[in-house]
Amino acid sequence: MKAKRTVLTLILCFLGAGVCFAQSPFMGSWQLNEAKSKIGPGAMKATTVVYKAAGDSIKLTVDGTDAAGNPMHYEWTGKFDGKAYQVTGSPTADSESYRRISNHVLTFTLWKAGKVTLTGRNEVAMNGKSRTVTTSAIDSNGKRVRSVYVYDKE
Repeated sequence: MKAKRTVLTLILCFLGAGVCFAQSPFMGSWQLNEAKSKIGPGAMKATTVVYKAAGDSIKLTVDGTDAAGNPMHYEWTGKFDGKAYQVTGSPTADSESYRRISNHVLTFTLWKAGKVTLTGRNEVAMNGKSRTVTTSAIDSNGKRVRSVYVYDKE
């Protein structure tokens, strides 16, 4: 009887986790809408961003161009729990954290060698069709660069 109850509990937990990921408005593929975006000078341009489930974590894949216009691809796998997780492939970050503010809002921080390189707010519209990312970064000259990226759900 205990074994059946344990198996049933595990099945319900996995189903519940799947439902939570399926309901997250961040999940899926997002395409940059440059016409609606205000990208600061020297800021990177993430043209395609994909969020998908990876076990009990979330995998983020970003493709675009760096500040010099060179192609860029980086990946992050973690949770929206405020803890820093490793970033691979980014020239400006080696770790990144996301913290869930609400079902439609996340804040995030990127670090390189222990120093904060970028902070931001990521908000999905209530209809789930667009996402606005507001960032503040420090460029190579030590100046603050602010950008607003608008994404459309694919």
